[in-house]
Amino acid sequence: MRILLISSSYNGLCQRAHVELEALGHDISITLALNPEDIRKGVTFFQPDLIICPFLKEKIPEDVWSKHHCLIIHPGIKGDRGPSSLDWSIINGEQEWGVTLLQAVEEMDAGDIWATETFKMRQAGKASIYRREVTKAAIKAMLSAVKRVESGTYIPEPLNYDKPDVKGKLRPLMKQSERKIDWEKDHVATIIKKINSADSAPGVLDVIDNQEYYLYGAHEESLLQGWQPGAIIAQRNGAICRAAIDGAVWISHLKRKNIVKIPFYKRFLSHDKQFDFKLPAAKVLGSSLSETPESPIDPLYMGNDKTFKEIWYEEHNQVGYLYFNFHNGAMCTTQCRRLLESYRLAVARPTKVLVLMGGSDFWSNGIHLNIIEASENPANESWRNINAIDDVVLAILTTETKLTVSAVWGGCGAGGAMAILAADKVWAREGVIFNPHYKTMGLYGSEYWTYSLPKRVGPVKALELTETPLPIGTKKAKAIGYIDDILTDEYDDFLQQVRHKAEALAMSPQYQYWLDEKQKTRQKDERVKPLAAYRAAELQKMKINFSGKFYGGEVNYHEARYNFVHKVRPKETAAYLAKHMRLDAAKLSELRQPLAY
Repeated sequence: MRILLISSSYNGLCQRAHVELEALGHDISITLALNPEDIRKGVTFFQPDLIICPFLKEKIPEDVWSKHHCLIIHPGIKGDRGPSSLDWSIINGEQEWGVTLLQAVEEMDAGDIWATETFKMRQAGKASIYRREVTKAAIKAMLSAVKRVESGTYIPEPLNYDKPDVKGKLRPLMKQSERKIDWEKDHVATIIKKINSADSAPGVLDVIDNQEYYLYGAHEESLLQGWQPGAIIAQRNGAICRAAIDGAVWISHLKRKNIVKIPFYKRFLSHDKQFDFKLPAAKVLGSSLSETPESPIDPLYMGNDKTFKEIWYEEHNQVGYLYFNFHNGAMCTTQCRRLLESYRLAVARPTKVLVLMGGSDFWSNGIHLNIIEASENPANESWRNINAIDDVVLAILTTETKLTVSAVWGGCGAGGAMAILAADKVWAREGVIFNPHYKTMGLYGSEYWTYSLPKRVGPVKALELTETPLPIGTKKAKAIGYIDDILTDEYDDFLQQVRHKAEALAMSPQYQYWLDEKQKTRQKDERVKPLAAYRAAELQKMKINFSGKFYGGEVNYHEARYNFVHKVRPKETAAYLAKHMRLDAAKLSELRQPLAY
């Protein structure tokens, strides 16, 4: 079928829908819901058999949904309606939630039901649940609905609140008053629930030193305590710890309220270093934390205490597992340096295999654009950041004393999508989406990709992956050699599979042979072309990008980074997503050809 995806942004769910539907042989085009005319243009030029809206904040024009088969993916159970579905499910402590595919009609979320899936809720931020449980359920429901549409015989279920299995209801937009933390009364569990319900948007509005901030990233603390509820009692790696009536809560990120956004072209004229985007809490609060004590954590932390930790380590049966759970997968200069220290300590442990686990939502997305945007000199900070992440990748590439594995549960893009290739083996969860390209940010890329990527997929495919800014799924990734194995989409089972496979590597009679061959290959490759030469060539081009010059004549890195960080909406859907724009251009080209007589 010809399927048009209409989405408010090309987010993770939209990317997953794109990849899954294309893998089934459907003809896919995408239009962002930037305005009604863009939507109408996409429909007119592509002439879809089916329209699916994976992530939609805007309303579809009546002349579109009334004339075309249009399905909306709604993150709620049957009968649930409204823009804060997932927020309410977290606040209300729902044990089970779901996703429903609805026919678009005049009344929001009130159309006939084409498919629905449910899942068990876990204690996590809204964004994390959306990326994991919601996305998995949405894709399953979407594929079921597509088959039903293809059959031509399926009759969708009208929304009927009298039916016992329709347990949802119309819920209003959740207001800040309903998320507000009462530090004098709320327990730790309640505070975390409130912040989770607003993570990553809109955040929970709160007051610190008479200034309003939005709070993000809540983590329970099991040891530290304070006497005054709400007071900041400690800081660690950019996060702050605040006392509660029955313990303490770490808050990793803040965004100051009522900051005027500075246009890109005026950014160098402003001396105001207050930013309208999310940053580590300690960076936002700055000098006001000068007397707040640091609460250090071991660089190879192996404890089980509830606390804020970005890097930790586990060890079982001659296998080490290094976790690095950085917010949204972004890795700033200091995080990369801490990760390098932890990696070196892990390598020194008496194990045979070291598994790089990444984080719960992302393995890595490369350099930290928000931190770079907030720095005094973004070009210089970009340079420091890319060198710091290159140092981590180099350490992995040159590890000769044990086998290494990238176990990819969360998605990864740009530098993170290249960094996974530094390991000897790459195992990925079935639902992972990879974005192995840098072009949308106007960068050539580093992380030794010019060595690792062609080595795995060949030079032709490496060029295709880096020049075409589109995601790939695990099936394609495995078919071209980008990854080695696909593991289950169930988190606990994924961990068990990783452990089983890693221990099998460590205990295999061929272990020493594999290690010897790894060392020989690395030494041979070094003689042919040193890793330092790959890095120097990559960084030479990156330095040009950081100076503000274009890569590929299309995108300025500093402007692209500004737009990404400040969430500036694009003026139009990118041509590489909108197949209908290419079809339109082809038709125009035909019309311009001279007529043959």
